[in-house]
Amino acid sequence: MPELPEVETSRRGLSPWMEGVQIQTVVVRDRRLRWPVPDDIEDNLSGQIIRSLRRRAKYLLFETDNGTAMLHLGMSGSVRIIDCDEPAAKHDHIDIQLASGKAMRFRDPRRFGSFLWSENINEHPLIRNLGPEPLGDDFDGDYLWARARGRRVAIKQLIMNAAVVVGVGNIYASESLFEAGIHPKRRSDRIAKKRMLGLADAIKNVLGRAIKAGGTTLKDFHGSDGEPGYFQQSLDVYGRGGEACHSCKAPITAIVLGQRSTFYCKTCQR
Repeated sequence: MPELPEVETSRRGLSPWMEGVQIQTVVVRDRRLRWPVPDDIEDNLSGQIIRSLRRRAKYLLFETDNGTAMLHLGMSGSVRIIDCDEPAAKHDHIDIQLASGKAMRFRDPRRFGSFLWSENINEHPLIRNLGPEPLGDDFDGDYLWARARGRRVAIKQLIMNAAVVVGVGNIYASESLFEAGIHPKRRSDRIAKKRMLGLADAIKNVLGRAIKAGGTTLKDFHGSDGEPGYFQQSLDVYGRGGEACHSCKAPITAIVLGQRSTFYCKTCQR
């Protein structure tokens, strides 16, 4: 599933082509996504200028004077810039056609993505209860330590809770905990403040490096330019069960935690 670095990589690839450009029309070939594409989204977007293209959590937000279109890539979705007259393939469900002659095409073989509309994006049910962005000034070790007080949940589950901090998905949670030297099952309220400060820094570092590498290619993800992400080549623990730890050479352990595959080093993480 595309996570925060993959979505941010897509946003950065799309922005030069879309920001400040007028939408000519929207073509919806299949409304049967995770939620049905609204019937009026074509009318709401056609003729509008994209004032900004930003990311909130794993949502791409196309902001216009009329309101905001919200795109989620789901499990297997991807976006790319094409010529408007490029023929659509089987899983190419949505085109945002631009006055420039280019279009943003959304492809989603498994149809777990979504394309929704909001006149007040900050009050949309999918947005209003989200926690801070992990790369923003509102997220740091003091904040994370405060949110962990009284929480008996495993630390990996805490940092994957979007109400606590957005966008720390399964891959990057495992990698951040390894960098911070914290066992993924350690109870959140039993982690010392100093270690929590280190974890917040590790989350920022790991996500920053992943964005610089263009994301992580697992199964279907490619960026908006059609190129794969390369952060997978730098993964320390995720997907490396049984392989030697890069730091201590002990075998990486693979478990299931909160119904998610979890990878860690028994020697390096306490």
